[in-house]
Amino acid sequence: MNKWLELLLGLVLVIGMILVGYYSQSWVLAGKSLNFWNAAWIVLKGGVFWFVVMIGVLFILLGISDLRE
Repeated sequence: MNKWLELLLGLVLVIGMILVGYYSQSWVLAGKSLNFWNAAWIVLKGGVFWFVVMIGVLFILLGISDLRE
């Protein structure tokens, strides 16, 4: 795929999701609010936690590998 097309598509998707999240605070469906920001924040916090844990495991494995040599 063309690199400029990929860049444009990525920007459209990111900006689109930001706008959907911003305007979803006022969306109500069957009496339930569709607040995507709260769910996105929870997923982001969980992702950051597991990313840091995996970096720590990587450093432990690299340290063990260096001790063997």
